[in-house]
Amino acid sequence: MANKYIDSTLLDKAIIFAVQAHHNTERRGKGFPYIVHPMEAVEIVATMTTDQELLAAAALHDTIEDTDVTFEQLRETFGDRVAHLVHSESDQLNGEVFTGGANESETWHARKQFAIDRLAAAPHDAKMVALGDKLSNMRAIWRDYQIKGDELWHIFHVTDKASHEWHYRGLAAALSELSDTFAYKEFVRLIDEVFPHS
Repeated sequence: MANKYIDSTLLDKAIIFAVQAHHNTERRGKGFPYIVHPMEAVEIVATMTTDQELLAAAALHDTIEDTDVTFEQLRETFGDRVAHLVHSESDQLNGEVFTGGANESETWHARKQFAIDRLAAAPHDAKMVALGDKLSNMRAIWRDYQIKGDELWHIFHVTDKASHEWHYRGLAAALSELSDTFAYKEFVRLIDEVFPHS
């Protein structure tokens, strides 16, 4: 039986663009190419939607923040919606860090709280892209936690486990609009396994 035809032209273009943007970059401390993370984010978002622009945004979600790609380049190449979805998932634009008017020297907690508040106010489609990213990150933390236990937290700038729990539970609350999806349920389950309630 032949496979059903899907027009994946936009997603294919986004994947190629993301591969080139993240070329020769390692996922921090993981020992594998960075592109593995955006591809996992695409897979997660694909469990929630077939919208090619959302899948493309998932593939591209770290390009503004972590590469030389600009918002304007994304808009020219992929259109307004994809560019704005990627922008909404970025902590910075053209080198400017989003901190709600605070400067970068403010505490980790203040910056994370601003990101959580920004995500809570984001549109539904932007939350789907964000969940692809956050669940991919949480899967990596869960895997590393199985091997390293609480030693894991020492690889981060903030080494306090309770702070990471606060951050991820805040993200889960901000994304609770997606609570009926398998991706969200997995996200919360992994948070509970890494940060069990006492």
